[in-house]
Amino acid sequence: MSWTVNKFDSNEALIIQLTEKIVGDLQQAVGDRGSASMAVSGGSTPKSLFARLAASDLPWDKVFITLVDERWVDADHPDSNARLVRENLLQDRAAAANFIPLKTPAPDPFSAEEEVQSRLRDLRMPFDVVILGMGGDGHTASFFPGAETLRRALHPDSEKQLCCAVRPPHAPHDRMTLTLPVLLAAKHLILHLVGKDKWQVLQKALQPGKTEELPVRSVLHQSKVLLDVYYAAE
Repeated sequence: MSWTVNKFDSNEALIIQLTEKIVGDLQQAVGDRGSASMAVSGGSTPKSLFARLAASDLPWDKVFITLVDERWVDADHPDSNARLVRENLLQDRAAAANFIPLKTPAPDPFSAEEEVQSRLRDLRMPFDVVILGMGGDGHTASFFPGAETLRRALHPDSEKQLCCAVRPPHAPHDRMTLTLPVLLAAKHLILHLVGKDKWQVLQKALQPGKTEELPVRSVLHQSKVLLDVYYAAE
């Protein structure tokens, strides 16, 4: 089994424990190697986690943060994950952190893969912490069911390909996502879920089945790293 499930009655209780774990991971990385790296996800779920992390006592100037995935919209667009991170995580003490966005001036992510690859190579990898979310359709990162480039993003032998452009068949906006090998190389891989509907999707994904149907299976049914699932009912 490549996962553990940590269940909480409330997201508040979850965030207290998860923040402590993440802060410990980042502190240890800075102490051991002089810097730490973390990739985070967007959406509404991590906002409270970001706020608590932002107030945490860390040498944030030595922490490098990027995104697991990004919608191809302007940085001030309401759907921008970079905007979400700036407004919720890069605040308070964490304002000193180093942020590396995935969005470029290119008209679409497909023509920006080389530039984003170059940015990501400047980060110290593997990531010390990666925080994933999951959609109701079973996608994580921007691994969407039915996306044309899904197989390329999930390909286990694409270690040198750090990112992949994605056009979701139903969700709005083209995306740029980190590839599966990058995520599975993380020292601490986390899946943060809130809500009983997400629990039902997770239970289905924990069963054997086609990854293309529920792409979150790609981080569950693997042998590279232990996935820590943090779940709160509300």
